[in-house]
Amino acid sequence: MIIECKDITKAFGTQRVLKGLNFSANQGEILSIVGASGAGKTTLLQILGTILTPDGGEVIIDNTNVFQLSPKELSTFRNQKIGFVFQFHHLLPEFTALENVMMPALIGKYEHAGIAKLSDKDIREKATTLLNELGLSGKENSRPAELSGGEQQRVAIARAMINSPKIIFADEPSGNLDSKTKQELHDLFFKTREKYNQTIIIVTHDVELAHRCDRSLELKDGVFVNE
Repeated sequence: MIIECKDITKAFGTQRVLKGLNFSANQGEILSIVGASGAGKTTLLQILGTILTPDGGEVIIDNTNVFQLSPKELSTFRNQKIGFVFQFHHLLPEFTALENVMMPALIGKYEHAGIAKLSDKDIREKATTLLNELGLSGKENSRPAELSGGEQQRVAIARAMINSPKIIFADEPSGNLDSKTKQELHDLFFKTREKYNQTIIIVTHDVELAHRCDRSLELKDGVFVNE
């Protein structure tokens, strides 16, 4: 088991969003989280990704109780173990595709000493390989504005993978894509899992994607109601 959550609670003011939620995921599993808007899906994903702190409960990732770590330790843990893919890419517009992909690895090297064994040249080569694997050969020097929405999302996936994280969290990753590009992106998640055995947890409204996953969990009124 790579993730285990116990009795997670979270409120914003008087609104209780998560109400004693329990959750687990295995290594190499692709799991979707579905539910109505406002059900708490993104809140849960942010807690699982250690971006947001729960009010109560425990989050154990790779045998580490993450919210018992110091802020510096947690930042290092997140950089080494977790990758993120968001609906709106969040690529840095002034940097090329290759530079965007390299960024988490460079941060890991110079701020966290997470992958100090890799030189800048090694990081560049790894980023180039990932872009090639994701169908972006020849786009390394393109800036985000020069890429299509689907290409930008592929760059975001490569960026999420650069530090070889055990888990990738994706929040509505295909929400802004046309049907053909969306299908290609969904296929990429499964190809990634086959090659790297990463756990991928996806918040989505896309019924087709949810059905393709190993499991689909519905979040309603702060708890999971079925699988």
